[in-house]
Amino acid sequence: MTTATEKRQRLRERLAAPGMLTAPGIFDMISARMADRMGFDVLYMTGYGTVASYLGLPDAGLATYTDMLNRASAFALGTQTPIIADGDTGYGGLLNVAHTVKGYEAGGLAGIQLEDQEFPKKCGHTPGRRVIPASDMVKKIRVAAEARNSDDFLIVARTDARTSLGLDEALSRMHAYSEAGADILFVESPESVQEMEQIAGAFDKPVLINIVEGGKTPVLSREQLQAMGFRLAIYPGTAFLAMGKALEDAYSALLQDGSSAAVADRLYDFESFSRLMGFQAVWDFDKAHADD
Repeated sequence: MTTATEKRQRLRERLAAPGMLTAPGIFDMISARMADRMGFDVLYMTGYGTVASYLGLPDAGLATYTDMLNRASAFALGTQTPIIADGDTGYGGLLNVAHTVKGYEAGGLAGIQLEDQEFPKKCGHTPGRRVIPASDMVKKIRVAAEARNSDDFLIVARTDARTSLGLDEALSRMHAYSEAGADILFVESPESVQEMEQIAGAFDKPVLINIVEGGKTPVLSREQLQAMGFRLAIYPGTAFLAMGKALEDAYSALLQDGSSAAVADRLYDFESFSRLMGFQAVWDFDKAHADD
Protein backbone atom coordinates (compact mmCIF):
# COMPACT_ATOMS: atom_id res chain seq x y z
CA MET A 1 0.00 0.00 0.00
CA THR A 2 1.41 3.37 -1.04
CA THR A 3 1.46 5.88 1.83
CA ALA A 4 0.07 9.40 1.59
CA THR A 5 3.60 10.78 1.97
CA GLU A 6 4.84 8.68 -0.94
CA LYS A 7 1.92 9.77 -3.11
CA ARG A 8 2.61 13.45 -2.40
CA GLN A 9 6.31 13.14 -3.09
CA ARG A 10 5.62 11.29 -6.32
CA LEU A 11 3.26 14.00 -7.51
CA ARG A 12 5.75 16.75 -6.61
CA GLU A 13 8.45 14.98 -8.61
CA ARG A 14 6.15 14.40 -11.57
CA LEU A 15 5.12 18.07 -11.67
CA ALA A 16 8.79 19.04 -11.74
CA ALA A 17 9.49 16.72 -14.69
CA PRO A 18 8.80 17.59 -18.35
CA GLY A 19 5.38 16.98 -19.87
CA MET A 20 1.79 17.73 -18.97
CA LEU A 21 -0.25 15.66 -16.51
CA THR A 22 -3.82 14.63 -17.32
CA ALA A 23 -6.12 14.12 -14.34
CA PRO A 24 -9.48 12.41 -14.80
CA GLY A 25 -12.35 13.39 -12.56
CA ILE A 26 -13.44 10.88 -9.92
CA PHE A 27 -16.69 11.19 -8.02
CA ASP A 28 -17.45 7.86 -6.32
CA MET A 29 -15.54 4.74 -5.37
CA ILE A 30 -16.29 2.99 -8.66
CA SER A 31 -14.82 5.83 -10.71
CA ALA A 32 -11.91 6.11 -8.26
CA ARG A 33 -11.07 2.41 -8.48
CA MET A 34 -11.43 2.42 -12.26
CA ALA A 35 -9.21 5.48 -12.76
CA ASP A 36 -6.68 4.22 -10.23
CA ARG A 37 -5.91 1.11 -12.30
CA MET A 38 -5.38 3.06 -15.53
CA GLY A 39 -1.93 4.49 -14.81
CA PHE A 40 -2.65 8.22 -14.42
CA ASP A 41 -0.12 10.32 -12.50
CA VAL A 42 -2.85 12.10 -10.54
CA LEU A 43 -6.61 11.98 -10.07
CA TYR A 44 -8.96 14.91 -9.45
CA MET A 45 -11.89 14.71 -7.06
CA THR A 46 -14.56 16.78 -8.77
CA GLY A 47 -16.86 18.74 -6.49
CA TYR A 48 -19.65 18.77 -9.08
CA GLY A 49 -19.58 15.01 -9.57
CA THR A 50 -19.03 14.14 -5.92
CA VAL A 51 -21.92 16.29 -4.70
CA ALA A 52 -24.16 14.93 -7.47
CA SER A 53 -23.33 11.28 -6.79
CA TYR A 54 -23.28 11.51 -3.00
CA LEU A 55 -26.19 13.89 -2.34
CA GLY A 56 -28.00 14.19 -5.66
CA LEU A 57 -27.66 17.97 -5.44
CA PRO A 58 -26.13 20.71 -7.62
CA ASP A 59 -22.60 21.96 -6.96
CA ALA A 60 -23.85 25.19 -5.41
CA GLY A 61 -22.34 25.28 -1.92
CA LEU A 62 -24.83 22.78 -0.50
CA ALA A 63 -22.32 20.10 0.52
CA THR A 64 -20.58 20.59 3.85
CA TYR A 65 -16.95 20.19 4.82
CA THR A 66 -17.89 16.91 6.50
CA ASP A 67 -19.62 15.64 3.36
CA MET A 68 -16.61 16.37 1.18
CA LEU A 69 -13.97 15.13 3.61
CA ASN A 70 -15.90 11.89 4.00
CA ARG A 71 -15.77 11.24 0.28
CA ALA A 72 -12.24 12.59 -0.29
CA SER A 73 -10.67 10.47 2.45
CA ALA A 74 -12.47 7.36 1.18
CA PHE A 75 -11.09 7.98 -2.31
CA ALA A 76 -7.56 8.46 -0.94
CA LEU A 77 -7.73 5.34 1.22
CA GLY A 78 -9.03 3.20 -1.64
CA THR A 79 -6.49 4.20 -4.31
CA GLN A 80 -2.75 4.21 -4.96
CA THR A 81 -2.71 7.33 -7.18
CA PRO A 82 -2.23 10.85 -5.74
CA ILE A 83 -5.49 12.81 -5.58
CA ILE A 84 -6.08 16.55 -5.70
CA ALA A 85 -9.47 17.26 -4.15
CA ASP A 86 -11.89 20.15 -4.54
CA GLY A 87 -12.08 22.10 -1.27
CA ASP A 88 -14.51 24.76 -2.54
CA THR A 89 -14.02 28.06 -0.67
CA GLY A 90 -12.53 26.39 2.42
CA TYR A 91 -16.02 26.16 3.99
CA GLY A 92 -15.93 29.46 5.83
CA GLY A 93 -13.48 32.02 7.16
CA LEU A 94 -9.76 31.78 7.80
CA LEU A 95 -10.11 29.40 10.75
CA ASN A 96 -12.30 27.14 8.61
CA VAL A 97 -9.71 27.20 5.82
CA ALA A 98 -7.00 26.06 8.23
CA HIS A 99 -9.26 23.31 9.57
CA THR A 100 -10.14 22.19 6.03
CA VAL A 101 -6.52 22.00 4.90
CA LYS A 102 -5.54 20.00 7.98
CA GLY A 103 -8.47 17.65 7.45
CA TYR A 104 -7.76 17.03 3.78
CA GLU A 105 -4.07 16.45 4.50
CA ALA A 106 -4.83 14.03 7.35
CA GLY A 107 -7.33 12.31 5.07
CA GLY A 108 -4.54 11.25 2.72
CA LEU A 109 -5.03 13.66 -0.17
CA ALA A 110 -2.08 14.97 -2.17
CA GLY A 111 -3.52 18.45 -2.60
CA ILE A 112 -6.50 20.73 -2.16
CA GLN A 113 -8.11 23.22 -4.51
CA LEU A 114 -9.38 26.47 -2.97
CA GLU A 115 -11.32 29.10 -4.90
CA ASP A 116 -12.10 32.80 -4.48
CA GLN A 117 -15.86 32.68 -4.97
CA GLU A 118 -18.31 34.13 -2.53
CA PHE A 119 -20.16 31.57 -0.42
CA PRO A 120 -22.25 29.75 -1.51
CA LYS A 121 -20.04 28.87 -4.46
CA LYS A 122 -21.25 27.55 -7.84
CA CYS A 123 -19.80 25.34 -10.54
CA GLY A 124 -17.23 27.32 -12.53
CA HIS A 125 -18.96 26.76 -15.87
CA THR A 126 -22.38 27.96 -14.72
CA PRO A 127 -23.66 31.57 -14.43
CA GLY A 128 -24.08 33.73 -11.36
CA ARG A 129 -20.63 33.38 -9.81
CA ARG A 130 -19.23 36.22 -7.72
CA VAL A 131 -15.78 36.55 -6.18
CA ILE A 132 -14.52 37.85 -2.86
CA PRO A 133 -11.94 40.68 -2.71
CA ALA A 134 -8.52 39.50 -3.82
CA SER A 135 -7.01 40.55 -0.50
CA ASP A 136 -9.35 38.18 1.34
CA MET A 137 -8.31 35.26 -0.85
CA VAL A 138 -4.64 36.10 -0.36
CA LYS A 139 -5.21 35.66 3.37
CA LYS A 140 -6.89 32.30 2.74
CA ILE A 141 -3.95 31.05 0.70
CA ARG A 142 -1.46 32.22 3.32
CA VAL A 143 -3.43 30.46 6.05
CA ALA A 144 -3.67 27.31 3.91
CA ALA A 145 0.09 27.28 3.37
CA GLU A 146 0.71 27.76 7.09
CA ALA A 147 -1.81 25.08 8.10
CA ARG A 148 -0.34 22.17 6.16
CA ASN A 149 2.18 19.92 7.87
CA SER A 150 4.17 19.20 4.72
CA ASP A 151 5.06 21.39 1.75
CA ASP A 152 4.42 18.30 -0.40
CA PHE A 153 0.70 18.77 0.26
CA LEU A 154 -0.14 20.97 -2.71
CA ILE A 155 -2.35 24.05 -2.65
CA VAL A 156 -4.20 24.82 -5.87
CA ALA A 157 -5.45 28.41 -5.99
CA ARG A 158 -8.39 29.01 -8.30
CA THR A 159 -9.90 32.30 -9.37
CA ASP A 160 -13.34 32.69 -10.92
CA ALA A 161 -12.74 36.36 -11.67
CA ARG A 162 -12.47 35.90 -15.46
CA THR A 163 -16.22 35.59 -15.93
CA SER A 164 -17.31 38.59 -13.87
CA LEU A 165 -14.28 40.91 -13.77
CA GLY A 166 -12.28 40.03 -16.88
CA LEU A 167 -9.04 38.24 -17.70
CA ASP A 168 -6.68 41.00 -16.53
CA GLU A 169 -8.18 40.88 -13.05
CA ALA A 170 -7.98 37.08 -13.04
CA LEU A 171 -4.28 37.17 -13.97
CA SER A 172 -3.57 39.82 -11.35
CA ARG A 173 -5.23 37.68 -8.70
CA MET A 174 -3.22 34.64 -9.74
CA HIS A 175 0.04 36.51 -9.29
CA ALA A 176 -1.07 37.55 -5.80
CA TYR A 177 -2.16 34.04 -4.88
CA SER A 178 1.14 32.66 -6.15
CA GLU A 179 3.07 35.06 -3.92
CA ALA A 180 0.85 34.06 -0.99
CA GLY A 181 1.99 30.44 -1.26
CA ALA A 182 -0.10 28.61 -3.88
CA ASP A 183 1.72 25.75 -5.63
CA ILE A 184 -0.55 25.38 -8.67
CA LEU A 185 -2.44 28.24 -10.37
CA PHE A 186 -5.92 27.83 -11.84
CA VAL A 187 -7.80 30.50 -13.81
CA GLU A 188 -11.30 29.13 -14.26
CA SER A 189 -13.29 29.37 -17.50
CA PRO A 190 -11.08 31.01 -20.15
CA GLU A 191 -13.29 31.44 -23.19
CA SER A 192 -10.90 31.27 -26.16
CA VAL A 193 -7.66 29.71 -27.32
CA GLN A 194 -6.02 33.15 -27.09
CA GLU A 195 -7.00 33.49 -23.44
CA MET A 196 -5.71 30.00 -22.70
CA GLU A 197 -2.35 30.85 -24.28
CA GLN A 198 -2.12 34.05 -22.25
CA ILE A 199 -2.89 32.24 -18.99
CA ALA A 200 -0.48 29.36 -19.61
CA GLY A 201 2.46 31.69 -20.30
CA ALA A 202 1.91 34.19 -17.51
CA PHE A 203 3.42 32.40 -14.53
CA ASP A 204 6.55 30.61 -13.36
CA LYS A 205 4.59 28.01 -11.38
CA PRO A 206 2.55 25.06 -12.72
CA VAL A 207 -0.67 26.23 -14.36
CA LEU A 208 -3.82 24.10 -14.44
CA ILE A 209 -6.50 24.10 -17.13
CA ASN A 210 -10.01 22.83 -16.47
CA ILE A 211 -11.66 21.11 -19.45
CA VAL A 212 -15.44 20.70 -19.18
CA GLU A 213 -17.17 19.19 -22.20
CA GLY A 214 -20.02 21.60 -23.02
CA GLY A 215 -18.49 24.31 -20.81
CA LYS A 216 -16.95 27.69 -21.61
CA THR A 217 -13.38 26.57 -22.38
CA PRO A 218 -12.35 25.11 -25.77
CA VAL A 219 -11.58 21.39 -25.70
CA LEU A 220 -8.10 20.97 -27.20
CA SER A 221 -5.70 18.06 -27.58
CA ARG A 222 -3.02 17.21 -25.03
CA GLU A 223 -0.37 18.30 -27.53
CA GLN A 224 -1.98 21.72 -27.92
CA LEU A 225 -2.36 22.25 -24.17
CA GLN A 226 1.18 21.15 -23.50
CA ALA A 227 2.56 23.41 -26.23
CA MET A 228 0.79 26.36 -24.58
CA GLY A 229 2.61 25.59 -21.34
CA PHE A 230 -0.05 24.01 -19.12
CA ARG A 231 1.35 21.52 -16.61
CA LEU A 232 -1.90 19.92 -15.53
CA ALA A 233 -5.22 19.39 -17.30
CA ILE A 234 -8.22 18.21 -15.28
CA TYR A 235 -11.29 16.60 -16.83
CA PRO A 236 -13.81 16.68 -13.97
CA GLY A 237 -16.95 15.89 -15.96
CA THR A 238 -15.83 13.39 -18.59
CA ALA A 239 -16.49 10.29 -16.50
CA PHE A 240 -19.84 11.25 -15.00
CA LEU A 241 -21.10 12.51 -18.36
CA ALA A 242 -20.06 9.19 -19.91
CA MET A 243 -21.71 7.33 -17.05
CA GLY A 244 -24.91 9.37 -17.44
CA LYS A 245 -25.15 8.47 -21.13
CA ALA A 246 -24.40 4.80 -20.44
CA LEU A 247 -27.03 4.63 -17.69
CA GLU A 248 -29.61 6.32 -19.89
CA ASP A 249 -28.96 3.79 -22.68
CA ALA A 250 -29.08 0.80 -20.31
CA TYR A 251 -32.21 1.91 -18.49
CA SER A 252 -33.94 2.75 -21.76
CA ALA A 253 -33.25 -0.76 -23.02
CA LEU A 254 -34.73 -2.25 -19.86
CA LEU A 255 -37.78 -0.01 -20.09
CA GLN A 256 -38.43 -0.60 -23.78
CA ASP A 257 -37.44 -4.26 -24.09
CA GLY A 258 -37.77 -5.58 -20.56
CA SER A 259 -34.29 -7.02 -21.07
CA SER A 260 -30.64 -5.98 -21.10
CA ALA A 261 -29.87 -8.01 -24.24
CA ALA A 262 -29.70 -4.91 -26.47
CA VAL A 263 -26.87 -3.40 -24.40
CA ALA A 264 -25.10 -6.59 -23.33
CA ASP A 265 -22.09 -5.83 -25.54
CA ARG A 266 -21.62 -2.48 -23.75
CA LEU A 267 -21.52 -3.86 -20.22
CA TYR A 268 -18.36 -4.35 -18.16
CA ASP A 269 -17.57 -8.01 -17.54
CA PHE A 270 -19.15 -8.98 -14.20
CA GLU A 271 -16.26 -11.08 -12.89
CA SER A 272 -13.71 -8.42 -13.85
CA PHE A 273 -15.85 -5.77 -12.15
CA SER A 274 -16.06 -7.91 -9.02
CA ARG A 275 -12.27 -8.15 -8.94
CA LEU A 276 -12.01 -4.39 -9.44
CA MET A 277 -14.17 -3.90 -6.36
CA GLY A 278 -11.92 -6.16 -4.28
CA PHE A 279 -13.73 -9.48 -4.29
CA GLN A 280 -10.51 -11.38 -4.99
CA ALA A 281 -9.42 -10.69 -1.42
CA VAL A 282 -12.76 -12.01 -0.16
CA TRP A 283 -12.43 -15.18 -2.22
CA ASP A 284 -8.86 -15.70 -1.05
CA PHE A 285 -9.89 -15.17 2.57
CA ASP A 286 -12.75 -17.66 2.27
CA LYS A 287 -10.41 -20.22 0.70
CA ALA A 288 -7.75 -19.75 3.39
CA HIS A 289 -10.28 -20.21 6.18
CA ALA A 290 -12.39 -22.91 4.54
CA ASP A 291 -11.64 -25.44 7.27
CA ASP A 292 -12.79 -23.00 9.94
